Amino acid sequence: MLCFFSVKNFKGFKDTISLDLSSANYGFNEECVRDGYAHKALIYGYNGVGKSNLGLAIMDIIINLTDKEKGFLLKPNYINAETENPIVEFRYIFKFHNSIVEYRYGKTAPESLVYEYLNINDKRIVAYNRILGEPLTINLQGAQTLNKDISKIPISVLKYIKSNAALEPSTETDVLSFFFNFADRMLFFRNLDTRTYVGYQIGGNIVDDIINQNHFKQFVEFLAAAEVPSNLEYEKVGKEYNFFFSFRTEQEKVSRIDFFENCSTGMKSLSLFFYWMQFALFNDDPPSFIFIDEFDAFYHQRLAEYVIKEVKKIKDCQFILTTHDTGVMSNEIMRPDCLFLMYKDKIRAVSASTKKELRFAHNIEKLYRAGAFNE
Repeated sequence: MLCFFSVKNFKGFKDTISLDLSSANYGFNEECVRDGYAHKALIYGYNGVGKSNLGLAIMDIIINLTDKEKGFLLKPNYINAETENPIVEFRYIFKFHNSIVEYRYGKTAPESLVYEYLNINDKRIVAYNRILGEPLTINLQGAQTLNKDISKIPISVLKYIKSNAALEPSTETDVLSFFFNFADRMLFFRNLDTRTYVGYQIGGNIVDDIINQNHFKQFVEFLAAAEVPSNLEYEKVGKEYNFFFSFRTEQEKVSRIDFFENCSTGMKSLSLFFYWMQFALFNDDPPSFIFIDEFDAFYHQRLAEYVIKEVKKIKDCQFILTTHDTGVMSNEIMRPDCLFLMYKDKIRAVSASTKKELRFAHNIEKLYRAGAFNE
């Protein structure tokens, strides 16, 4: 799981900004933490502080290590516009069982790496730095025969190892396998002006995937539990399936109208949420990490709380959700060490934002509005 992340010189982040997911000691909503770190986190911030860019920065790792959907990460304006520093710098810390993985790298463009370092339990495994002229070193059994002259190819050495080396079994190679697998299953999505996703897969159709994976019944039940219209049917129209609202007239005739052309924006967003959640709930190879940007942009607070509760039920996937809504700052559904306040230059857990001992009975939203967590 992801424990710590920092980035510098990426888009709106001129200086280093860090997200530390270390948990505190609370006896409620324990499903929100795992192994001492936030496993279900909610980030609150004003417009323009960089919540979306934070998600894209965290997902940058998939450009290096995977072949999953990355088109949205390759857009212009990668480097901060206020600096002459040509290098964007990333640092990740992961925990897999009892092992700690630290991964650092720098880029001059989305697909142009200039340095890369990987440590496992404080042991240097991979290192090279084109800027400093450091040669490539790889401390893995089975990688000795690899061509180490990659000076003219700005690729990830880790992906090069993953694709070309027959590594011998060891503690380090086992941890490296967990690391690769985690990165391969990371996902970012949002449903704002456009439906955008990064990672986990390539392609996909909401309706076809729900039908073909036999999850239509679960989709209808999910909508009913959310207390939104769930009188749905589906039918194949041409080469693709489509959803329809189904009604019965006073003369007992069936009347149908197209679902996506007539449902609310909130229901469209909720459908997209279920589309991605089905992979986390029912797949043998579910997402390892999901970042949902502005998850509640089209939701009433009650529906937003329902979605958070559904997220908390998913045990084997780490979630980070961003929001503007202070109404979901609640110990009823989250906890102070899993609620984060984001500013232009920092991200801080609510639990670390006050000297006051926060308890379950405290109204976090009321304290926030009263300025209890001010910088």
